[in-house]
Amino acid sequence: MKMNLPNKLTMLRVFMIPFFVLFMLTNLGGALGPWISLLLFALASLTDMLDGKIARKYNLITNFGKFMDPLADKLLVCSALICLTAMGRIPAWVVIVIISREFIISGFRLVAADRGIVIAASYWGKTKTVSQMILIMLMILHFNNPVWRILETVFLVLATALTIISLVDYLYKNKDVLKEEEA
Repeated sequence: MKMNLPNKLTMLRVFMIPFFVLFMLTNLGGALGPWISLLLFALASLTDMLDGKIARKYNLITNFGKFMDPLADKLLVCSALICLTAMGRIPAWVVIVIISREFIISGFRLVAADRGIVIAASYWGKTKTVSQMILIMLMILHFNNPVWRILETVFLVLATALTIISLVDYLYKNKDVLKEEEA
């Protein structure tokens, strides 16, 4: 299978995840470890933005990309959140809320796709993603000063709230997807 640029960027994001996790959870890199983790996470996040823009602009949308892009996003964010939980930087219940939302929406999209319905990402979903990415980057660096801790807390609350709001919005706008089909 010949891969186009957006799909290559998606796969690059997937391949970056183990290296990101390695630098997050080990002392590899020493004092530079958190900065390397941040760089890998930021670059992976950037590929998420770029692959979609390129695919839409040049009409390079593929079934592989439709499947793999959201999966790569979830793998990146979930990996980061699990690492941050293991490091004691983010409460497990927040990670459970965020990951649960992703499972619910993924299942919902599968039901919709089975019915031939494509559900685009909403404003709330995109805002949720940005807030989660900022939260993760703040917590990767995790500077030990009061201002930084307040910033982390603000984004923790914001990301959690937007996760819940985007889920409710998504389910409400697409509630007809779950209605039983008449025989």
